[in-house]
Amino acid sequence: MKNLYEPAKAEEVKERVARLTPESERLWGKMNAPQAVAHLSVSMEWAVGDTLPPRMFVGRIVGGIIKPKVLGNDEPMHRNAPTAKTLVIADERDLEIERARLCGLIDRFAVAGPAGCTTHPHSFFGPLTPEEWAILMYKHLDHHLRQFGV
Repeated sequence: MKNLYEPAKAEEVKERVARLTPESERLWGKMNAPQAVAHLSVSMEWAVGDTLPPRMFVGRIVGGIIKPKVLGNDEPMHRNAPTAKTLVIADERDLEIERARLCGLIDRFAVAGPAGCTTHPHSFFGPLTPEEWAILMYKHLDHHLRQFGV
C-alpha cells in the first residue's frame, strides 16, 4: 500500500505540490489551489497530533464500515467526498506560505515515522494505526493533487 512513510512517496508528493500554481485549475470541488494546500496542512496537523479534532456523529455510525473500503486498497479517493467542517478553508491563502507549511508537515510526518503519529482518533474513521494514518495521508494528498492535475 502506498503510504507517506515511504521516502519515495513523500518526495513524489512534495514534487507534485511544487508544480501547483495559484492559477492551477481545479477539475472538481470548490477550493482553489492555495486553499487546497492549506486544507491538506490542516489534515496533516491531525496526523501529527498538533490538532485534535472531535469525532463526527456520522463517523461514529459509519466510519468503521467505510474505513476498510478507503484504506484497504490503493484506489484513489472518490471525487467530491464530504469535507469535515474543521477542514474547510474558505478564505484566500498565499500559495508559497501554504506550500512551505505543507512540505514541512510532510517531512515531519515521514521522518518521524510511526512514533511521530497521533494516537488521537480520526474525526470520521475513529482510531487509526500509524500505518493507516500514513495510507490515509498519502491518499488525501494524492486526491487533492489530482484535483489540480498534478
